[in-house]
Amino acid sequence: MREETLSKESLWYRVLGTVIFTVLTGIAAQIRIPLPFSPVPVTGQTFVVLLAPLLIGRLAVLSQILYVLLGVFGVPWFSGNNSGFHALVGPTGGYLIGFIFASFFLSRIFKSAEGKMLKVMMILCIANFGIIYSFGLLQLYLWFLIKDVQLSFPKLLSMGFLPFIPGDLVKIFLVGGAYSVLKKFVR
Repeated sequence: MREETLSKESLWYRVLGTVIFTVLTGIAAQIRIPLPFSPVPVTGQTFVVLLAPLLIGRLAVLSQILYVLLGVFGVPWFSGNNSGFHALVGPTGGYLIGFIFASFFLSRIFKSAEGKMLKVMMILCIANFGIIYSFGLLQLYLWFLIKDVQLSFPKLLSMGFLPFIPGDLVKIFLVGGAYSVLKKFVR
């Protein structure tokens, strides 16, 4: 009976997994390194965003939706203890939206890569650098445009993408390692 209580199909497992990864994303957002040349700080969120779909599957999408909605409605757990709708339409709002879509992508495609670590790492790179940054850079560009500041594409990349590559690669390798260790506990 106890084994059934925490099986992947149980309601408790779903609720607990969703809540844990929602809260972990908020905690990881507080790991923050401001960059003097960019309104976008380095944060720990992407580690949780990339790990959650590998461990809790499609529930990761719900955890990111909850993270964003609760932050918009006042929980001060966006980077720098920010909250509210202004954070969603600010310079980092696109990255927050990207978290949801990256979770969706990973939870849909991950099953085909299970067991093949190189393929897992490539999929994580696509989710991080392709999805999260696409939304993030678009929002950052629009935010500057609203402020009547024209950014060249190289300048946009230097503010919202290039400085984050080394840290994100480290996070991707850490996610791969964490997944290798933790996957046996969530089966």
